[in-house]
Amino acid sequence: MTSTAGLWLAVVLSGAYHGLNPGMGWPLAVSSALMEQRQSALWRALAALAGGHFVAMLGVLLPFALMAVLVDYQKEIRIGAALIVIAMGLYIAITRRHPRMLSRIPPSKLALWSFLVALAHGAALMLVPIYLGLCGLDELDAGHRAVSEIMATNGLLVLAVAAIHTAAMILGGGLLAYAVYRWLGLQFLSRTWFNLELIWAFSLILVGALGLWSTLG
Repeated sequence: MTSTAGLWLAVVLSGAYHGLNPGMGWPLAVSSALMEQRQSALWRALAALAGGHFVAMLGVLLPFALMAVLVDYQKEIRIGAALIVIAMGLYIAITRRHPRMLSRIPPSKLALWSFLVALAHGAALMLVPIYLGLCGLDELDAGHRAVSEIMATNGLLVLAVAAIHTAAMILGGGLLAYAVYRWLGLQFLSRTWFNLELIWAFSLILVGALGLWSTLG
């Protein structure tokens, strides 16, 4: 999973996993469609969720693309990022708490809710070790490539990672939301509600550990 193909696969799989997780908002899209009794409300809600998630990815990843020190201290930064992801996973596994502020955001502000959830649950943070691995900075000769060129290239890479991840996220969650709205109904949620909080925590720890291993290895 440390090869380029493996890292891109991790971007897609993490996005699909985020989308299928009820905690990332697809039940809210179902709720919007049922309350308005219009299928178009489902698509609007999913678009809002995708927009908030995408901005959260950019908000976390973009600063790394703009860091000139990434060229000279990429190993230290990758180690630090991996340790932060592991710490976030351990925190979620131990506390399993949801920030109270999320429950105070009205349903009409789904994009804001999605943005804050992606930050609070570490969804955006999970992509940092993957993104830094895709940068391939350990293969660069800092003396032969301008910092500005590297920053521009990494900026485009951030957009690609955030876009592909969000597309996989909204596809996974959207398909499940559409199935619940059209065929499965609310009874599906009440009977088969699945809590992925602990699995989410372990996935953060796993991604951080893989990032740490690839950097030190």
